[in-house]
Amino acid sequence: MYTSFFGLNEKPFSITPDPRYLFMSERHTEALAHLIYGIRESGGFIQLTGEVGTGKTTLVRSLLQQVPDNTDVAVILNPQISRNEFLSAISEELGVVLPQSANSIKTLTNTLNEYLLSNHSHGRRTIVIVDEAQNLRVDVLEQVRLLTNLETTKQKLLQIILIGQPELRDILSRNDMRQLAQRITGRYHLEPLTCDETATYIDHRLKVAGAIGAIFSKAAKQELYRLSLGVPRMINVIADRAMLGAFSMECREISPQLLRQAAAEVLGKDAQLLSPWRRWRRLGAGIAAVIVLVVVITLLWTNWPGFMVPTRAGSVPAPEPPAPELPTPDLPAAPELPAPITPPAAAITRQGDTTLPAVTPTDPPVGTLASTAALTEVLAINRNATDTDSALTTLFKLWDLDYTNFSSDACQQIQSEGFYCLFQRGSLSQVKNLNRPVILTLRDHEGLQHQVVLTGLTDGIASITLADSVYDISSMEISDYWFGDYLLLWQPQIQKLKQLTPGMRNADISWLRQSLAKIQGTPAAPMDSDFFDQNLETRVRDFQRQHRLTIDGLVGYQTQIMINSELNSLQGPRLMRTN
Repeated sequence: MYTSFFGLNEKPFSITPDPRYLFMSERHTEALAHLIYGIRESGGFIQLTGEVGTGKTTLVRSLLQQVPDNTDVAVILNPQISRNEFLSAISEELGVVLPQSANSIKTLTNTLNEYLLSNHSHGRRTIVIVDEAQNLRVDVLEQVRLLTNLETTKQKLLQIILIGQPELRDILSRNDMRQLAQRITGRYHLEPLTCDETATYIDHRLKVAGAIGAIFSKAAKQELYRLSLGVPRMINVIADRAMLGAFSMECREISPQLLRQAAAEVLGKDAQLLSPWRRWRRLGAGIAAVIVLVVVITLLWTNWPGFMVPTRAGSVPAPEPPAPELPTPDLPAAPELPAPITPPAAAITRQGDTTLPAVTPTDPPVGTLASTAALTEVLAINRNATDTDSALTTLFKLWDLDYTNFSSDACQQIQSEGFYCLFQRGSLSQVKNLNRPVILTLRDHEGLQHQVVLTGLTDGIASITLADSVYDISSMEISDYWFGDYLLLWQPQIQKLKQLTPGMRNADISWLRQSLAKIQGTPAAPMDSDFFDQNLETRVRDFQRQHRLTIDGLVGYQTQIMINSELNSLQGPRLMRTN
């Protein structure tokens, strides 16, 4: 419903466990490493626990994509069953043909054992994954333990992974469960995300879904962490509801207030109760009440009849003698300081009819460039040319595009011609790396916004174009006015605007292989494949590392733009290199 409004390919906060959206926090990385080690190196049991919604099931789905080819896996999702049903479910998952009279524990166990021995003789391994294992009955847990007795003289025939909530740890720590607990070779407990990880998690899911700009503000991410306590499922539920609310209100950015309203609907609470200020107000009211009580008790005590400060008998405190007057010394008058020297303003050069008054060239002060213009004066004389429409007109002209003022959204105007906008936040180094003209949003010392087009960037000098005139400005001065927001135009070379992700099978993967082969100088074999395999992901990561992009293996819009810039055959404006 809201995906097209935010420019997404799909809903980013679905609670369905999709491995593509797996966010590998430090804890998830360690947990996955424990699971992979367990299924490849050890036998017996592996235990993975975590609070509700911390990503256990999604982690298991990712694990299933990394099991060796010689492995058969049975996944039990509903453990609230009897011993017979448990053994039957494992056999059905593994494709074991059961005899018609398989209605006893002995028959089911013998049949399963024959299958495991046959698998072992053919060099195959067998794994059973039990989700929501905290719901297993005690007699079923005992049956699980007995299954690990199926072994050869050298190794276990069955690997069992128990996935559950923290209650599973309590169950297995009981004295009557010690025989099973002693066979657990690996344990790991998933904790919720931290505040920083929550912000990265939100950005990660939006990026996978195809977001090309910021949707959640920094304050909103912090608020979402506070409301969800870092639990991924709660993050997803609240964020999804907030995006739906923003769509209905036609808001392009999610605010903390919108998140509180969404959380109130999800949790069934009053939004006012979720406000962080309410807690501080209640705390402040409590502190104020304590202070008032202390003051009242003190006044009553000090004014109580007969109350007096005890002193020595017959003694009256003597008043302190006045301090002697000291003669004031005659101080010499402060010397007059010379008037401050005002360095001459640098000459401002402009290509056009109007020029700023230039001063006589002199040696520039330390840290300035004599050949650059003062940004404050440039913005002042171009006050009428720093609005959004003027900047878009200039940027579109660089791409030989016409911008019709106020007719519709600028980015929608050019999509019919195969061009797209990228709203981003970054640094001048990142902009220089992308090597495309961009619109910078500057804020002067009075808080006024100015939209200028950056058309050139070298070490120390930035060239901006205003009203068909180019000005060279110190990069340091640009940084003082710019807080990282920029807009970039680009022309995708794939059939439809989307992100390319590992595991995807699409015709545009061939374009990716051919592009990387041309840029990196070696074939991205197999060149005719349309599958995003692990080898191609490695090539993508190498490309991202070389160009200082986020190394995630995802071919998002920044990576596609960088590929386009590296392909010399592509036309389009670049950041001009000034001398």
